[in-house]
Amino acid sequence: MNHKDEASLTNAGRRGFLKTTTGVALAAVGTSLLPATAHASSDNHIEPFHGHGSEHGFWNKVRNEFVLNKRTTYMNIGTSGTMPKRVLKDYNRANEQISITPWNSNVPTIEYAKQIAPSFGADEHELVLCRNTTDGLCTIINGLQFEYGDIILTTNHEHPGVTTPLKHVAQRYGAEVIELALPVYTPNNEVSADDFMQVFADAVNLYGSRVRLMVFSHVTFTTGTTLPAKRICKELAIPNNIVTLIDGAHTPGMFNLDFHDIDCDFYSGAGHKWQCGPGATGFLYVRDNANRLYEFWSDRETPLWFINSSSTATAVQARLQSIGQDNYPAKRALADACALWDEIGRDAIEQRILDLSALCKKQLAKKFPDAMIFAPNIRELSSGLTSFNPFDDLNDSERLTEFRDRLHEEYGYIVRTTSFYLDPNDTFKTFSLRISTHLFHDNDDVKGLVKAMKQLHREMR
Repeated sequence: MNHKDEASLTNAGRRGFLKTTTGVALAAVGTSLLPATAHASSDNHIEPFHGHGSEHGFWNKVRNEFVLNKRTTYMNIGTSGTMPKRVLKDYNRANEQISITPWNSNVPTIEYAKQIAPSFGADEHELVLCRNTTDGLCTIINGLQFEYGDIILTTNHEHPGVTTPLKHVAQRYGAEVIELALPVYTPNNEVSADDFMQVFADAVNLYGSRVRLMVFSHVTFTTGTTLPAKRICKELAIPNNIVTLIDGAHTPGMFNLDFHDIDCDFYSGAGHKWQCGPGATGFLYVRDNANRLYEFWSDRETPLWFINSSSTATAVQARLQSIGQDNYPAKRALADACALWDEIGRDAIEQRILDLSALCKKQLAKKFPDAMIFAPNIRELSSGLTSFNPFDDLNDSERLTEFRDRLHEEYGYIVRTTSFYLDPNDTFKTFSLRISTHLFHDNDDVKGLVKAMKQLHREMR
């Protein structure tokens, strides 16, 4: 994750975005579904700003690129995003084209993967387009050749997309899965990147060479905490010959990712959440043909089995990408959405999201001074997810669910709930509301949400 100054969004970059249809080079509708690399049609033209423009005006232009229900304010991108208008339009045209010529319209998904890879700091051969984060995680976890006694380190804030396949391989091979207890930020409990590093370092020191794999979320879906992924990989995993697999469900489209800089071995992320692509699209990054896996696991004849492949090709990317008939319009639309993000500027998007997230935390702390906010207020540990509970009883899921539903039905704000163990020794889970702030939101959305929450909270006390 690169936290740079928002000034990186230059005027030239803004003009470049505004002079295109959506900032994305959409594929021309024809017999080929290959994405183009040049222009967009004039009927979709957006006029550039006159004069100097403004930051507010720029993000309003971005907001207008999305199909948003004017009766509600959707702040649950952590569950699913929304496709930009022209990406959606082109997606529909591509589906229509396949319906017209179903025998002559399929482009290998690998071509879209190669086009997208540079957007995430990956080489063309290192990216695979899968169905979603879970699909990528399962492909790697179930494909690794574990042995009896191997230890897999994960955390107690992981999604079932991680915990379920880990449970399966533990039972199948006799491996041991160790869930590390992550510290949780609260107004009375500050946390730092060093705190998370210490948790992983203690486990590596304790279990030594038995640790073969680390699996952890870049951003936890429970609280919205950003873990120091780069430091975990470079300072702990690599020096100890430990393979890393990162659950990046919430980071593509949220952060300006550079997989080479993070230096993990595998990274699986969603295309349909913050990247705002179609459903059933995702990313699987495989570093350098998994060569480091073969180095670290040199005691295994076949460290990685290609269990989710219909190909006998020798190239790793080709084998992992070959799963039979694919949804080519969906993969094409994902490539178009990624190109749009590149035109807007991924670093600018990241800063926009984190700025709105910081405002959300500030407003919540002001309006709910006694409430529990679980998302860290430290920028390097922050994300587009903000979690908090306005009620005294943190274990009352029914009341919080009623609050969430009434917030939608009566005030038009859509968020979701999550749950986790605030303390590893707790017997009951803590429940929280989870708010997503994205590039199509603005300050008024955030302030309006907190104001509505405050009013509803008064009614329900």
